[in-house]
Amino acid sequence: MIVNATLTIMDTLDGLKTVIAVVETGSFTAAADRLGLSKALVSKYVGQVEQQLAVRLFNRSTRKLALTEAGQRYYERALPLLEEFSELEDNVTGEQSHPQGLLRISMPVTFGEMALSPLIPSFLQRYPDLRVDMQLSDRKIDMLEEGIDVVIRIGGVDDSNLIARQISTLPLVLCASPAYLKQHGRPKEPQDIAKHQCIIDSNFRVGKQWPLISEQGETESVEVTSRVAVNNPRAVKTIAVAGGGIGLIPYFIVAEALKNGQLERVLPTYKTLEFGLFAIYPHRRYLSKKVRCFIDFISENFS
Repeated sequence: MIVNATLTIMDTLDGLKTVIAVVETGSFTAAADRLGLSKALVSKYVGQVEQQLAVRLFNRSTRKLALTEAGQRYYERALPLLEEFSELEDNVTGEQSHPQGLLRISMPVTFGEMALSPLIPSFLQRYPDLRVDMQLSDRKIDMLEEGIDVVIRIGGVDDSNLIARQISTLPLVLCASPAYLKQHGRPKEPQDIAKHQCIIDSNFRVGKQWPLISEQGETESVEVTSRVAVNNPRAVKTIAVAGGGIGLIPYFIVAEALKNGQLERVLPTYKTLEFGLFAIYPHRRYLSKKVRCFIDFISENFS
């Protein structure tokens, strides 16, 4: 009798999780990928919930999946129930349990390749029951639809359904190759930059207006000259190393090149742009243990 009751509870939880995944991803196939189940099992769980409630949660057609009014009510009530159950598990097990399952992370391509990827082995060593799926993309994503647990982004977020926790700031630096500086001279003050060839990163809204901040906190905007623009900071670095001019580049991208002498700082006593590094997750009352552990881990490494 107790065994049957336990199975019924687990079936109900599986149904809750599956319906929520289908609603948020928009399809049975995407929900199956998110949950690590087969599409047939996802369809079975949804069918069981509909049979138990004697209502239709989704209107299915060959082209799309539409949530019914009953399905919308079920989703709105099921979501906080599942969050409360997850919180209950964590509170009961406390520090004795480790985060487990699949953690799906989205991040910018360059930051993911150069800054975060080298830390993943250490993260997995600390949490051996976790698996990580890294999605490297510079496009704006829908976290719920794509089943992403946490997004790492440079810059904030303007979606009220999401929470953005700042991890750190990423400064940019002015730099050029030794050969370029030897041929064209080294700028001694901000307006000297205007006399040089500069490499524009078209991702930055400032365009050709580069702000420079003195040690006294005074900001001076310099209109730079440029014959090349590119929408990738690693490409800006590559052009600068090849002698193409002065670049305004995130420090984490050029740190090694500055260390080995491929690049040199320009106007090192001046500061310029810096961007916030954020961990972004859905605006829900409860944050899963695996997401909390990941955010704490990157905070240790970047703050």
